[in-house]
Amino acid sequence: MSNTTSDYIHGAPLAAYASKPDESRGRLFDQGSSETRTCFQRDRDRIVHCAAFRALEYKTQVFVNHEGDFFRTRLTHSLEVSQIARSVCRYLGLNEDLGEALALAHDLGHPPFGHAGEDALQETMQPFGGFDHNAQSLRVVTLLEERYPNFDGLNLTWETLEGIVKHNGPLMREEGNTDGLPRGILVYAEKQDLELHSYAGPEAQVAAQSDDIAYNNHDIDDGLRAGLFTIDDLIDVPLVGPIFHGVRAEHTDADVSRQIHEAVRRMIGAMVTDLIEETTRRLNDAKPESATAVRHFSQPIAGFSEKMRQNDAALKKFLFENMYRHYKLNRMTSKARRVVKDLFNLLVNEPECLPTEWRNNAAEPGSQGTAELVADYIAGMTDRHALDEHRQLFDEQARTS
Repeated sequence: MSNTTSDYIHGAPLAAYASKPDESRGRLFDQGSSETRTCFQRDRDRIVHCAAFRALEYKTQVFVNHEGDFFRTRLTHSLEVSQIARSVCRYLGLNEDLGEALALAHDLGHPPFGHAGEDALQETMQPFGGFDHNAQSLRVVTLLEERYPNFDGLNLTWETLEGIVKHNGPLMREEGNTDGLPRGILVYAEKQDLELHSYAGPEAQVAAQSDDIAYNNHDIDDGLRAGLFTIDDLIDVPLVGPIFHGVRAEHTDADVSRQIHEAVRRMIGAMVTDLIEETTRRLNDAKPESATAVRHFSQPIAGFSEKMRQNDAALKKFLFENMYRHYKLNRMTSKARRVVKDLFNLLVNEPECLPTEWRNNAAEPGSQGTAELVADYIAGMTDRHALDEHRQLFDEQARTS
C-alpha cells in the first residue's frame, strides 16, 4: 500500500485530526496488511459480509418486519446512517471508510422487535448483569461471529471497536471506575483497553450524530405513511413545521407522497448542514492535531448547534407522543415483549429446548452462563425467527422442526 494512505482517502487529503489507517492501533490478532485496502476498508467489508449484518434486513426499526414491505428495517436504517456519515466525514476531512464501517456496525447487536425487544431482554437479564445493545454489538464482532479458523469474531481494528462501544459517548466517569458498565463490556475490557473513560474518535462521533439524523427523519416518513399522524399535526413542530409549510406552498399540485419526500429531504439537509457547521466551529476553536486529541476533549467535537438541539428535542417529543406511544405501536410492542420474555424464561430454565449447536454450549439451567447464551441466541434472531420459535415452543398445535 502506498505510503500516502494515511494522508489521503479517495483522492482527498485527510485532516490532521482524522483517523489515519497507518496510525491504527491495530487488531487483537495480527493478520498482516492488505495491498489493496486500508485496515478500515477491511473492517467495513468484514461487517458487510457477516451474518449479523444480513440479519438486520428482518429486524424491526419501528414497525415489525411483517407490518409492511416499505417501512425501514435495521438494515435500511444502517444504510441511511452510512450515507449521511460518509458525506459528513468527507466534507470534514475525516476518514470516510471508518465512518462508514461504524455506521454499518452500530446496530449489529440489536435484538428483534427494536427497542421493545431490547427492553424485554434488559428486564429478563437484569439478574445476570443486564443487556445493552451496544455491548451486544461488541460481543457480536469480538465473539459471536465465527468466520476465522484461529479466533472468534471479526478481529476489527481498535478504532472500530472503540467507536462501536462508545456510540453513546464515554462509558466511565473517570479512568478505572467501572460502575454501571454492561457485563459484556467488562468482560472484553480484560482483553483489550478501549479507553472507556474518553470520547470516541471523530468518525465515531459523526456516525452517532448521523444515526440521530437518520432515525428522526425516517420515523417522520414512516409515521406519516403508516397514518399515525398527519402533516397538519407536524405544522407546529419547530424546523419540521416550517419545512412542510414551505414545501406545500411551493408544490401545491404535488401529491402528498411527493411532498413528504421533499420535506424529509430538506430536513435531512438542514440537520446535516448544521452538524457540519457546528462541528467545524468546534474544530476551529479546539484545533486538535490528532484523533487522539479529539478523544480527550471535555466535550464531543461533533454535534448540533444549540438551536438545532432544541429543534431535535422538540421533534423527539412529538414522535414519542404521537408515534412511539401510539396505540397501534403499543399493541405491537406489547406482543413483542411477551415473545422475547417467553422465549428467554423458557430457554434459560430448559436449555435442552435450544437447537443442538447452542444446547451443547449451555451450562446448568438458570445459571449465568446459560442466561448469557440464551440472550445471545435471542438477540441474534430476526423478527420472524423469534415469532416462529415462539409458535413452535408455545403453540401446542404447531409442528416442531
